[in-house]
Amino acid sequence: MTLRKACTVAGAAARSGAGIQADLKTFQELGVYGFTAITAINAKHPSKEQGLFIQPLDAIEAQLLIMNEQNDIDALKTGMLFSKEIIELVANWLASTSIQNIVVDPVMFGKFGSPLLDFDAMETLKTKLIPQATIITPNMPEATYLLGGQKINSIEDLQDAARDLMQLGSKYVLVKGGRLQGPAVDILYDGNKMYKLEAPRIDTIHTNGAGCSYSAAITAELAKGKPMEEAVLNAKKFVTAGIKRFIPFEYAPGMIDHRAYKVYGEDEVQFNEI
Repeated sequence: MTLRKACTVAGAAARSGAGIQADLKTFQELGVYGFTAITAINAKHPSKEQGLFIQPLDAIEAQLLIMNEQNDIDALKTGMLFSKEIIELVANWLASTSIQNIVVDPVMFGKFGSPLLDFDAMETLKTKLIPQATIITPNMPEATYLLGGQKINSIEDLQDAARDLMQLGSKYVLVKGGRLQGPAVDILYDGNKMYKLEAPRIDTIHTNGAGCSYSAAITAELAKGKPMEEAVLNAKKFVTAGIKRFIPFEYAPGMIDHRAYKVYGEDEVQFNEI
């Protein structure tokens, strides 16, 4: 049996609940081998003035060049890229590869709203990287920011946002509605058909890494050859199981349990065309 391979280009998180660490855990649990290229280290602490340590372009490029030696990467995701220069580097590198499945998670804000994307990097993200994406996976604040302030307050707004975001050039759009009231609803759109994914709302603050893991799970499923609709549904099940069986931290919101989907399974996600 061929071992599928996926790559994540993103930041590393000191608590290991999000970013590169969450991506690798997700790949492993879903039976995919993971490669990484680290763009930054997020290690925010009250005793330090600096919390985000951006890696030099040369260091990032060196990691990407190592990926060039792997001609069999089945899927790739991007997470926190932070700056215009890093986005341009990654976008140009991607254009030179033969990778077919590209998941762009347009990471812009941390768990408590800390900026993870430079203000002047937005246009580069929209014009250089997103048009290469097989799917983009913004949450509500990210979708609002990509759409120039468009408000999202309902499921209907999620649908409108998905249609508008499709104009940026990706093949699929997944708008995550986790900040709405009621069930956890996401909208998947392919430019023709629109689907609603719905899972029960889980009352917890321990959701660190949920967004990273969701996009990583989509990446892993695409790497295994699953069609997009099945990949997104399986990823929603994976992250829902992880949130339900969260791992609390003592001094900060805890992370999802990446083992949960494999150990317990998850069958509470509804997937319907709308």
